[in-house]
Amino acid sequence: MTNKLYKLMNWAKIEEITYSECDNPHELLGPHKQGSKMLVQAFFPGAEKVTIHWKKTGQVGEAFLADVPMELADEEGYFAALINAGKMAPYEYVVEYGKTEEREAHRMICGDAYRHVPQITKEDMDRFAVGVHYTIYEKLGAHPMELDGESGTYFAVWAPNAMRISVVGDFNGWDGRIHQMRRLGDSGIFELFIPGAEAGDCYKYELKIKGGLTYLKADPYGNAAQKRPETASVIADLRDFSWDDSEFLKKRESYQCGNAPVSVYEMYLGSFVTPDEGQDYANYREIAPKVIDYVKKMGYTHVELMPVMEHPLDASWGYQVIGYYAPTARYGTPEDFMFFVNELHKAGIGVILDWVPAHFPRDTYGLSGFDGTCLYEHQDPRQGNHPHWGTLIYNYGRPQVSNYLIANALFWVEKYHADGIRMDAVASMLYLDYGKQDGEWIPNMYGGNENLEAIELIKHFNSILKKRDPGVLSIAEESTAFPMITGSLDEGGLGFDLKWNMGFMNDYLDYIKYDPYFRSHHHGELTFSMIYAYSEKFMLVFSHDEVVHGKGTLLGKMPGDRAQKLANLRLTYGYMMTHPGKKLLFMGQDLAEEKEWNEMRQVEWQLEEQKENAGVQKLVKDLNVLYRENKALYECDDQAKGFQWMNEISANECYVSFVRKGEEAEELLLVVANFSGVPREITTGVPYEGKYKEILNTDAVQYGGTGVVNDRVKRAEDVEWDDKKQSVTVKMAPLSLSILQFIPYTEAELEKVIEKRIRKNTPIRKTAKQDYKKKTGEIRQHGSDR
Repeated sequence: MTNKLYKLMNWAKIEEITYSECDNPHELLGPHKQGSKMLVQAFFPGAEKVTIHWKKTGQVGEAFLADVPMELADEEGYFAALINAGKMAPYEYVVEYGKTEEREAHRMICGDAYRHVPQITKEDMDRFAVGVHYTIYEKLGAHPMELDGESGTYFAVWAPNAMRISVVGDFNGWDGRIHQMRRLGDSGIFELFIPGAEAGDCYKYELKIKGGLTYLKADPYGNAAQKRPETASVIADLRDFSWDDSEFLKKRESYQCGNAPVSVYEMYLGSFVTPDEGQDYANYREIAPKVIDYVKKMGYTHVELMPVMEHPLDASWGYQVIGYYAPTARYGTPEDFMFFVNELHKAGIGVILDWVPAHFPRDTYGLSGFDGTCLYEHQDPRQGNHPHWGTLIYNYGRPQVSNYLIANALFWVEKYHADGIRMDAVASMLYLDYGKQDGEWIPNMYGGNENLEAIELIKHFNSILKKRDPGVLSIAEESTAFPMITGSLDEGGLGFDLKWNMGFMNDYLDYIKYDPYFRSHHHGELTFSMIYAYSEKFMLVFSHDEVVHGKGTLLGKMPGDRAQKLANLRLTYGYMMTHPGKKLLFMGQDLAEEKEWNEMRQVEWQLEEQKENAGVQKLVKDLNVLYRENKALYECDDQAKGFQWMNEISANECYVSFVRKGEEAEELLLVVANFSGVPREITTGVPYEGKYKEILNTDAVQYGGTGVVNDRVKRAEDVEWDDKKQSVTVKMAPLSLSILQFIPYTEAELEKVIEKRIRKNTPIRKTAKQDYKKKTGEIRQHGSDR
């Protein structure tokens, strides 16, 4: 080494690099101006020779610079060269390695990772530091791009307490000495652009912490990951997919918000399609058309996917997430999942994603102890441990952690066009003592058990979602009486659009499990849901949670022999679909599955060939159609005027009757449900005189019932019942539900009713017709008044 070059060397810093303890390698490596010359330094551990090769530049015929051999400054593989030029033309390194016991002699050509400026700005760092960088996923993680004429991948990771971080992967032999990253100020972010690293390459971050411990972590912001049991992140390019769902997105808000009909098919992707021989799972692209066919056939409006984010354990069904920004590789690539969502949108089907911000697993390659400290979780186990699931709880009060989560939910909406985010386990987030005994939790600053930081995160998320992505649903799985889950943010609520009605589900299943003979003692469990029905905006759910871990199937929860079980199940679906609230049903339950679900088996599609099961399936299909086509079942869904009990007090007889109403009085359905084990002729009051035509009966033969239906239109009789002046009588089989559509009298029919009353000396007000019109909201004229 020449004396001049020797004197330019910062040997202390060079030692930091060769010992892999440097958090600012750009200070030395790459090109640096030295007076009128350029000092170029590079570190290639184990290399014998490195040459700077000038790329072809300039016009044809121009002379090119000669390659420059670099001098070996340190035997570990540290090279330097002093270039007699004021600036560097485009170049690359030619690196030669000698033969060793582990490898043959070889030569490689690579770009210089240390000649590029950071792609993360001061503004990015400042916004991230206070938790309001809503597209931080475009900065952190691994992003293929072109910088200064070189193709490669830009890596960035937040790990403030690490001493040194390197990117290791397929592109550098997983050698943590080669690509050491630069720390950006006091932001805690490390970054590096690596030429030649491309989509499909596997990688991790190698972290070295104080004390010398060195370990590997997957990328918290990685956009793809290896299929389990492998654990590396995978470089993915999300820029190339061509979406063509713009028409659906334009109409999305009217399609699913407010009081639009929403009927959700909850599903686990791995159980829907049988994979080809030799495969564990079918691909997203194979699953999409089959999901579309079934969901369209059955009349559902949406699918809700159990978590598709990358997770290590199949048996967690995705609820223990490692790769929050990566669709699971079980079913394919990120582009494959984009294809899945795009195809469902083109078919008019919404896609809701389960999202799990409540906890994360302890797997050592994930978020736990990420930079040698409790970075994403709490250090105190009373705050950081989740006793139910053996997982860790996020430190929601750390701005960068809340930013990680909020940006993640937005990522699925904005990059993958999700139509809704269903937040899992909200109750466990809201309460500091959730699932804990005395002494196992720490009260908040006011001495209470509310998790103020989690509440603030939820409000922050719902606020920014409505501003950035209006029309996207925010749904809470919340099982307590915490107030105003769907209350507006302006009024102090949490701002969700919908809340899973766990009370309805629990009370109803507790009621229906009893033999009909004993149900009269539990009638309040059947009707209690209407006492609080308008305290929140609810979604009624019979979800996967009710058919796993020894709970059996919905069919299995029903009492009696097989025929009675099926009748009870048909009655259950009829009651749920006519009760106020959006709807959700887990896959397979619309087929009356007989085996408890687990992630290892497919839906029992063979049951479609069984007459009784096919009857239940047809009932669910017809209920979906009826629900979507009748405004009475959804238009005033969250308003008291949309529902009225006719009879909810006949506990001994085990029946109820009620009406569902739309904005127009004519948009009215009468529902009569017989929960007893005997046939009945049920007389029920009705709000309006007119005709009542049965449009669905769960006991119809086509649904597997006995065929006790009401073929003839019912005319309201002048028999006072249930505090109403008119009533109808409906013939009901045991364990059945009837839906009757209100049909106003025509002008001529009304005249006949009046004449009939006159003949019977029934007192009639002079304004009978006008009163009738006013009462029913009738605005049409059926000829001249006479």
